[in-house]
Amino acid sequence: MLHAPLSVPPYDLAAAHAAPQGGSSLRARFGRAATAADARDEALSHGAPLLAAIGLGCTALVAWTLIGEIRLPWLAGWAALVLLIELVLLRRRRRAASYGRRRGLLWPSLGSGLHAVCWASLPALALPGQPPATQFVLGGAMSAMMAGAFLLALAPAAATARAAILAGALIWALRVAEGAVSGPMAALLLYLGGILGGCFVVERLLSRQIERAEEERARREATGLLLKEYEEQGAGWLWQIDAQYMFTYVSPRISLLLGRPTSQLLGQSFPVVLGGLPRLEAALAARNAFSGLEVLVQTAGGARFISLAGNPILGADGEFQGFRGVGSDITEVRRSQERLTHMASIDVLTGLPNRQRMRELFTTMIAACERTDSHCAILFLDLDGFKPVNDTFGHPIGDAVLRTVARRLANEVGDAGVVGRIGGDEFAIALGSGPSRRAVEELGQRLIDAIAVPYPFEGTEIRIGLSIGSAFAPIDGTSVNELLLKADLALYQAKSQGRGTFLHFDAKMQRDVEERARLEQDLRQALARNQLKVLYQPIVSARTQAVVGFEALLRWEHHSRGLVPPTEFVPIAEETGLIAEIGEWVLKTACEDAAQWPDHIAVSVNLSPRQLIIPALPNAVSEALASSRIQPSRLELEVTESVFMSDSDGSLDVLRRVRSLGVGVSLDDFGTGYSSLGYLNKTIFHTLKIDGSFVRDAATKSETVSIIRAIVALANSFRMTITAEGVETPADFERMQALGCHKIQGYLFGRPVPFAETLPLVGVRWDFGARRAG
Repeated sequence: MLHAPLSVPPYDLAAAHAAPQGGSSLRARFGRAATAADARDEALSHGAPLLAAIGLGCTALVAWTLIGEIRLPWLAGWAALVLLIELVLLRRRRRAASYGRRRGLLWPSLGSGLHAVCWASLPALALPGQPPATQFVLGGAMSAMMAGAFLLALAPAAATARAAILAGALIWALRVAEGAVSGPMAALLLYLGGILGGCFVVERLLSRQIERAEEERARREATGLLLKEYEEQGAGWLWQIDAQYMFTYVSPRISLLLGRPTSQLLGQSFPVVLGGLPRLEAALAARNAFSGLEVLVQTAGGARFISLAGNPILGADGEFQGFRGVGSDITEVRRSQERLTHMASIDVLTGLPNRQRMRELFTTMIAACERTDSHCAILFLDLDGFKPVNDTFGHPIGDAVLRTVARRLANEVGDAGVVGRIGGDEFAIALGSGPSRRAVEELGQRLIDAIAVPYPFEGTEIRIGLSIGSAFAPIDGTSVNELLLKADLALYQAKSQGRGTFLHFDAKMQRDVEERARLEQDLRQALARNQLKVLYQPIVSARTQAVVGFEALLRWEHHSRGLVPPTEFVPIAEETGLIAEIGEWVLKTACEDAAQWPDHIAVSVNLSPRQLIIPALPNAVSEALASSRIQPSRLELEVTESVFMSDSDGSLDVLRRVRSLGVGVSLDDFGTGYSSLGYLNKTIFHTLKIDGSFVRDAATKSETVSIIRAIVALANSFRMTITAEGVETPADFERMQALGCHKIQGYLFGRPVPFAETLPLVGVRWDFGARRAG
């Protein structure tokens, strides 16, 4: 989190921080009552002078009125006692705020009661027998004294005692004077009720106001302490400015940050102090709350990143009065984030930019080309033959090779572009500054040559290759996704042409991909539309020249394209996973057709390398045999040498399980690979099929004849059957027969035909060259 999302309290920061901080007394700290009880006592003390003034005034009025009406000693004694009580009560009320709640309210109650008793003695002494005018003055004075109970409303007991005792004394005097209940007595009772009721209402209102003030005081106190702790703990700092953006308060931490005393900062312009930052000036000018405003400030200790948040200060009339806010130094946070961002954009193994970072660089590079009306290039690179390195030497050595590859690529590219690793053994290069097609081709060839240099390891050398595909912007596209796709298409085509190839994207690649996508879609529906067919090519005994079996060959009769060669649709079926379903269908169809041939006629079915990694293949073979009810020995499954280039152990395990069913296994196209000899002693294969290229070359190349003799001798030593493929002429037949081949297959004996045309071929015997009686 780069900024402190602190809510700034709505009170003056300068005043809050300028208040005294020492001592334990809340009154000393905040200059106001600390508790509700103290507030009541303070309110009573503030009303004490007025209450005393009322008492003294009424005492003086009564004494002046009664001079000459009653004996002077009595009048002087009464007035002196009242004055003494008034002075004591005044002193006590003024000191009430310094006592606890219980003592502070006890004295007003006792004092008011005693004071009322002194005044209550007046009617007994002076009221009876006095003229009406005197009685009126005395009654008015006591009524004024009763009204003083309002000033004691926050001490209900004191107010009630004062008013009730005075009212009781007047009522008693009126009762004695008039002898019966009179109108003045009733009015006096109503007056008493009004006073007591008014005192109750005033007490409730003032109490609520005191409670709200106490809650506000506690909230302000807590907020002030939190803000003080916020500053002292180093979490950030506070600031406040007026309507002209001048500092009215700054935390000491700002002084430490900027290297200037607080006294020099007060009264200075906030934006100017921080270096005249346009973003800060714009935020202040908007007069709206803001947060997370990150600015770079030059300080004595160097450049620092600051995060600011502020709220406008508005007066009661809505007038703008400035801002108050918080700030924090986020320099270390920013640096940590930058380190994390850097780590997130770098490939840990090689130190090169990773896939995400390269995509960002491609986007930036393409945008720059659009602005400058130039062009740029994207290269996709894939290592050839790297997987066997991991499989043979282990991943630590593979990682070391990848790091060396990364260094070689970076050295060759230099400042001309950026090299990145996008995953596994795949790399990418971004070339800006308008490289020519020829320059890119030359760079590509240098990269291929550099990667082809052997990698020494513990006395041996590791050799890998490199294939490259490229695309240009804006020639091949203007979006990152489009260019990446086209560079990937060029790389795919380069890899399909073998190791060490560099290709630029061209429109034909796109058309080929789209054509392949349509072909894939049609292939998914080919079985349901009965477009797949199985044709059969006869296999002839070299000794009797009679048909001994047929090879099942898959064909696709497309509804609009016509006959689609297996070389086009079988790879698609393998890559999409359709080969499993199609393969099972071919297997079942071939077995059902073979059931209609004589029992000595076998059928051969080709298996894709992808089928051999399916553990359920033996079950599919078993089900096909069971449903067609043919002997397992009549079924032969053909595999090519390429099956051993990837998952040899898994493939061999599946073949062993198939072989255990009694089914024959044939190694097709023998001699075209380079790893088959090691598998001949696995007792899996019972037939070797010599590729047609050897048959054709045997007519002109003596070394080919020698190879065929060696293959035949090898097969015989393992008690295997030899089948020669691609026999097209009688001379080919005679040659293969003479070399010791057991079976012959080729156009000489017929092309692949539908099942219905195989039935007439079952009893046919050809007559080419010498034939031995069978």
